[in-house]
Amino acid sequence: MTKSLSETRPFASFEWMLAARYLRSRRREGFISVISLFSFLGILLGVATLIVVMAVLNGFRAELLDKILGFQGHVSLYRSDTAPLTDYQSIAQRLAQVPGVVRAVPLVEGQAMASSLHNNTGALVRGIAEADIQKLSSLNNDSLRTALNPDGLPDATASFQGFDAAGGVAIGERMAWRHQLGLGSRITIISPDGPDTVIGNAPRIRDYPVVAIFKVGMSDYDENVLYMPLAEAQDYFLTDEGVNQIEVMVDDPDNIEQYLVPIMLAAGDGMAISSWKDRNSTFFNALAVERNVMFLVLTMIILVAALNIISGLIMLVKDKGRDIAILRTMGATRGTIQRVFFLTGAAIGTAGTIGGFVTGLLICLNTERIRQFISWISGVDPFNPELYYLAQLPARMDSWQTVLIVAMSLGLSFAATLYPSWRAARLDPVEALRYE
Repeated sequence: MTKSLSETRPFASFEWMLAARYLRSRRREGFISVISLFSFLGILLGVATLIVVMAVLNGFRAELLDKILGFQGHVSLYRSDTAPLTDYQSIAQRLAQVPGVVRAVPLVEGQAMASSLHNNTGALVRGIAEADIQKLSSLNNDSLRTALNPDGLPDATASFQGFDAAGGVAIGERMAWRHQLGLGSRITIISPDGPDTVIGNAPRIRDYPVVAIFKVGMSDYDENVLYMPLAEAQDYFLTDEGVNQIEVMVDDPDNIEQYLVPIMLAAGDGMAISSWKDRNSTFFNALAVERNVMFLVLTMIILVAALNIISGLIMLVKDKGRDIAILRTMGATRGTIQRVFFLTGAAIGTAGTIGGFVTGLLICLNTERIRQFISWISGVDPFNPELYYLAQLPARMDSWQTVLIVAMSLGLSFAATLYPSWRAARLDPVEALRYE
């Protein structure tokens, strides 16, 4: 004796068969199929857009953080009375012995104006020793160009070896472009804080050869920062044999708070301290708020597509009233009817979510190619480094975030099927026939 419909297990093969049949278009059900198609496309686009936007925001934050932490110190120490640090070598040695501290870099830093035959711009001048600048990974990359040999010719292998003896400056690529300078060109550094005269302070003006051109990849640094040897910076900014700050790098900058007290104790009295979070808190807090708001806004796309699933299934239930009546007469339970329509709607949501995940993944893997293609087609760079700080469009997918997006899309899609499938299951054969 064959099993009756009421004795079949949940999600049996015939339930899947009916759900698949209801998904196929017929001439008089064309409008319902169009709604289903739009629901599928809406979920696909919503998931893909959410994955891509969140990946770009994650990549943007990670790249900015990497550039900032690779360029600036994680912690900056200076005297609270702003006087130069004359015993900076002993302080740097004590700081280097603090557990978790990678290195301590003495610096002379000051604002000046960079002038050439073609332009005048502001510049942040950083005096640093040769041994320390060689350890800056943000500068020592494939884009670095140097001419530190005595003959002034470009080095076959770019490095900062010989930077102190060269007596020149290292400038960013965008600064070189603005001033139309190359290796061996001369740039004038002007500081208003010069020697005292009978009529006041005279500006300090000195020419330096360009011995290195670097590219950090962050427009703010590549355009406005200039490096010179530490001894030359001490003489230029009149700090005698002292420095005005010490930058400390640690091995876990995300948890910088745990290092602040040991660093302060090692530095001694009369010192002030600031971490990278203190200096950039407003910027990174704004990025976090933007990321959360974008997540909520783009989730609405998936929600709208899920509402389309509800409307499409309600119309399908109304259209299939005679089928429901026949199935109930043959012994199908309310659970069977509910599962059939649940599978119909869930199939749309699942297919859309999988399609959105694949689409988003492909876009994230090719964001830079897509940016270059759009720029080539339109003639306009959609990711201008002057506005967005970075020279490339980053995308970094977070696995847990992607799982959350996929789970949320599936959850909304499944939830959208509950009311229409429950409504179909509540119909008895007589009521179902009235839909005809």
